[in-house]
Amino acid sequence: QLQLVESGGGLVQPGGSLRLSCAASGFPLDYYAIGWFRQATGKEREGVSCISSSGGSADHADSVKGRFAISRDNSKNTVYLHMNSLKPEDTGIYYCAGKRAARWYKSLGVLDYDYWGQGTQVTVSS
Repeated sequence: QLQLVESGGGLVQPGGSLRLSCAASGFPLDYYAIGWFRQATGKEREGVSCISSSGGSADHADSVKGRFAISRDNSKNTVYLHMNSLKPEDTGIYYCAGKRAARWYKSLGVLDYDYWGQGTQVTVSS
């Protein structure tokens, strides 16, 4: 069974940057599409960024386009979320999730993923 562990969250000032990591174990990450999601207090979980298992295709929510990037290093079994120009509204718990899928598959849908990490807190505040 795929296991995912997020890290890299913390407190950052508006305009700052963070890099989140999603480390996988249990299965080679090569077979899995990965998504990053976030959940703010009192709000539903939403898709932020996603990447296909090959790494050749990615997508981002409109709210983070131009500020966030997603990448993966299958040799390290890790997917990264690079967050720049952070805003207070980016605050929340960030989760990564995995789905065994075709090499081109990607999705920002919460219900499309089978394996979830425990989350890492990101707080953007001055």
